[in-house]
Amino acid sequence: MLRTALLAGSLVFAGLFPHGPAPLPARLADTGGGSQLITAVAPAPGSTTGRVTWWDRRAGRWFEAGSAPARFGANGLTEGATRTQGTNTTPTGLYDLPYAFGIAHAPAGTEVRYRRVAAGSWWCQDNASGSYNRWVEPLPADCAPGEAEHLVAYEKQYAHALVIGFNYERPVRGRGAGIFLHVNGKGATAGCVSVPERDMRAILRWANPRRRPHIAVGTESGALAVTRY
Repeated sequence: MLRTALLAGSLVFAGLFPHGPAPLPARLADTGGGSQLITAVAPAPGSTTGRVTWWDRRAGRWFEAGSAPARFGANGLTEGATRTQGTNTTPTGLYDLPYAFGIAHAPAGTEVRYRRVAAGSWWCQDNASGSYNRWVEPLPADCAPGEAEHLVAYEKQYAHALVIGFNYERPVRGRGAGIFLHVNGKGATAGCVSVPERDMRAILRWANPRRRPHIAVGTESGALAVTRY
């Protein structure tokens, strides 16, 4: 689910963090309402690399739990609310994380819902299909094979993944489908966020559905700054 928010005023945090800037989540007016957050931040809209950091909120303060180098879409980042499908851009915004999936078994300790990929597992991206932007198994007749991802074919990238709730709750045709946080492939993504496999496994072990984790995607500054969300 996409949420937009204004940057919380810096005066609010001046007394709480007198020795330096507040942690990034503390500078967001909306973090999804839970006590876990992933931030995926690129230096600029055209960047294909950046940083993913996962955070815990305890006793009213945000603490970094881990961090990893990240890859973004081959054409950089764009505003999630106006993104166009097929542009190889990563949508910015604040999103929930509906569930995880993978070709490999879930890492020990994983608590989020985890679906195993099978030979008949697909992600439908066909705008004409009633299953647009959904996991389907098997592929329905109204979803053309050329407009769907055969998940098992991405052995490296989909060893482990988290579904990013972009355009997911109430899908808008033509905005985009199949945006995930997944394991790195050979380079930039088609719009997803990716991290090294060891870090993807760490994120899955860290994520706790009872703490309502979300992901905030954006740039360090400018119109697509992550602090907008």
